[in-house]
Amino acid sequence: MRCLSFAVMIASWQLIATLADSRLVPGLWQICHAVVVDLNSGVLLHNLLITLRRVVIAFSSAMVLGSLIGYAMGRSRLLDTVLDGWIITLLNIPALITIVLAYVWFGLVETAAVVAVMLNKFPSVVMTLRQGARALDRDYAEMATLYRVGRWRTIRYVTWPQLAPFVFTAARTGLSIVWKIVLVAEALGRGDGIGGELQLFFQNFDVTRLIAYALVFIAVVQVIEAAILLPLERRATRWLR
Repeated sequence: MRCLSFAVMIASWQLIATLADSRLVPGLWQICHAVVVDLNSGVLLHNLLITLRRVVIAFSSAMVLGSLIGYAMGRSRLLDTVLDGWIITLLNIPALITIVLAYVWFGLVETAAVVAVMLNKFPSVVMTLRQGARALDRDYAEMATLYRVGRWRTIRYVTWPQLAPFVFTAARTGLSIVWKIVLVAEALGRGDGIGGELQLFFQNFDVTRLIAYALVFIAVVQVIEAAILLPLERRATRWLR
């Protein structure tokens, strides 16, 4: 059914493009041709790798920092009280404002873009992992202490299996958010990467390449999730089955 749904969607788009007969509504062959041309020239691959690098750095930073702080907040009532207001504030600041402020304060540099994206994802990771830390079963931890399992084995066999679903929930939702914010950050202040190219296409009303680049990047992110995140999640949570 999923394949049939995609087929209907593609056919519908092609029908609309044919009826519209406008450069603002390109057909499938025009979009595919744009992808092939820019891949052969190296422009698409070059900008795709730049954007993916920013996504990986911002995503990894947000996951590591957010997981550590979220876990600590979930285990310490004092720390949770102190940091909760800060996290709520960061969670409710629009991504556009964070990006603009980062560029104003630090300039139109790589670090500003990555930090702005990281700060937009970081609070939601904290919130998710805080809930995970609060949900840890104390009986398992007491049993590990009673049998002198050791700190690292306790983390590996007791704490991590319980936290894994929360970590991967934060990771999967985070990936879908981070790559979108990266494109906005690139369009606003970097001039390169997929976001920079989309900004250029917008200025030139090049709808064909707008759609082509967007589809390629969406496909790459979907492959990353299906080939990396999902297998890791299944392996980490297989004890639940």
